[in-house]
Amino acid sequence: MGQFKANPLVDRLEAAAKARQATVARFRARPAADDPAVLARQSARRSIIEAREVRETERERARLAAEARREAEALAELERQEAERVREATERAERQAALAAEQKAARDARFAARKARARR
Repeated sequence: MGQFKANPLVDRLEAAAKARQATVARFRARPAADDPAVLARQSARRSIIEAREVRETERERARLAAEARREAEALAELERQEAERVREATERAERQAALAAEQKAARDARFAARKARARR
């Protein structure tokens, strides 16, 4: 049979004290701020952060360049569409002018034929 513990509160308090002592011991065992290993880790972290910032800057530049390129392409497409609309409008006006001239010529020919028939 197991042994009966007379005072579980004391046991819990002792366990908590041991845990606090272990935490303090871990804290005191940490290397100092001027320790070469700590300085090397800090240096490595700084270099990683700087490299990350450089990559972020390059990505931002690439994004801005791509955005500018898309805007330029969109503007060129709009200009091309506008030139196409102007060309189509000009062609339409020329066709209408040619059609009007043909219709006038046909009307004049009918008028002249009617006059010629009337003179006989």
